[in-house]
Order: sequence, then C-alpha cells, then structure tokens
Amino acid sequence: MNEYLLSILLGIVEGLTEFLPVSSTAHLRIAEGLLGVSLKSDYWKMYSVVIQLGAILSVVAYFRRRIADFARTFPRGAGGDRTLLNHPLSLTLLAFVVTAVPSYLAEKRIGENLESLAVMAWALLGGGVVMWLVDMSCRRPRTIDMEQMHVLQAVWTGLAQVVSAVLPGTSRSMATIAAGQLCGMSRTAALEFSFFLSIPTMFAATGYKLWKGLTNASAIAADPSAPAHPWTVLAVGFAVSFVVALAVVAWFMHWVRRRGFAPFAVYRIALGAGILLWGWWR
Repeated sequence: MNEYLLSILLGIVEGLTEFLPVSSTAHLRIAEGLLGVSLKSDYWKMYSVVIQLGAILSVVAYFRRRIADFARTFPRGAGGDRTLLNHPLSLTLLAFVVTAVPSYLAEKRIGENLESLAVMAWALLGGGVVMWLVDMSCRRPRTIDMEQMHVLQAVWTGLAQVVSAVLPGTSRSMATIAAGQLCGMSRTAALEFSFFLSIPTMFAATGYKLWKGLTNASAIAADPSAPAHPWTVLAVGFAVSFVVALAVVAWFMHWVRRRGFAPFAVYRIALGAGILLWGWWR
C-alpha cells in the first residue's frame, strides 16, 4: 500500500476513535494489523504516539474559549463560589495527578498489555457492558455542569482513568465518563470533564513516550519497516488525526446532549466478541 494512503487511513482511525468511548488504542492496533504494519516496529510505535498528539490538540482547539473562561475566572469561578481547591482547572489537575502516579508505576504492565489483542478484546467487551449498565441506571444526576463538581468526583474519575491505562481497550473516555456518571454527574458534565482531563493526561503520556522513542532515534532510523519518507508520512498522519478528531469532538458533544452512550456500548461488545472469535478461529 502507498505509504501516504496508509498514513491517511491510520490518521482517520486515530481521529475517529480517540475521544469516542470505543478505545482508539484497540482500533489503531487492529488497523495496523490489518494493513500489515508491524506492532513491534520502533518507527510505527513512535508514529502512533505522534498522531495521538494531533488528536489532543483538537480538544484544545475546540475548547479554547471554555479554557480561556476558566483561566480568567480562576480561582473564584464564574459564580464566585469556587476556591483554589475546587475550581474546574484545579480539579482537572488533581484528577491528572491521581492518574499519573499509579500509571507511571505500572508502566511495564501497560507496555505488555499494549501488544495483547486478547486483553484489548476482553476490555472492549467488559467495558461495553459496564457503560451500558451505567448509562441506563444513572438517570438522576446531581452535578449538571463542571462548575458544580467537587474534589471526590475528580479523584474518583482520576482513579477510573488508571484502569484504562493498565488495560488498553477499556477506553480512557469510557472509563472517565462512566466514573463521572456513577458519582452523580450528568452525561454532558462527565463528557466535558473527560475531554478536559484528556489534555494533561495525554500530553504527559504521549510526550513521555515520544521522548523515550526519540532517545532511541538510531533504532527508529534503522527500522526496516519504516516508510521511505518517514517524517512526511508522520506529518500527514498528524494533520489527518487533528482534523478528523476536531470534527468528532464537535459531533460527540452534540450527540450526548440529545442521546446516550448505549450505541457505543453495543458496538464495543460486538467488536470485543468479534476479536475473541477471530482469535479462537485462528
């Protein structure tokens, strides 16, 4: 396959799935396998990290005004009832710290699970069941907006995000959205906080992985599976991921305000079961 077409396809997969509760990691690994990309390749591991950065920047672009408003009203909040401890920006940072420490300590286990389609399949299936049950049962939220959140909700959401780091296929967005709903947040509030939490979490995670990859630049340069024009291919995937993810974020926010997460839960269950059946058949 043409290397630029390959990069466009992978960028589309990343952009489509990064912020939907269906696990971008699992979809990217499946797509790479189907398209003949080596999952152990140093270059393609770095490529996966870089196009994730493109998706992250789309969130910053979409929520730029919301972020500016939060920064302008820090720490008292728009209503004057917030403090340094429970302002939305403080709660985002708190949830990030709660996620970062155990995720760093579990780095080796995370790396092992990233190469296991079986782990991803079970995580997709189980996560779909959890998401469906939570969305059906949590119909009377107490927290309608991010400005109403409290510290325990942020800590709980951060802890839930650790599960998605340790078990690829769980989906970071699925874990944080379901956790938010379980602790009394509305669908919209849980989704928005999930987006905000993704910014420091994914910048830190992808930045760390990219730094580790670039320190091994000689192995990447010598990778026989790398394309003939590696940096151009990387730039194409990055740009495609950004554009597609920006459109998905806008659409998803609109969808959730009017509908629930059940269709995504059904899709996860079907995909997870399909991967397990495919693995058994092989």
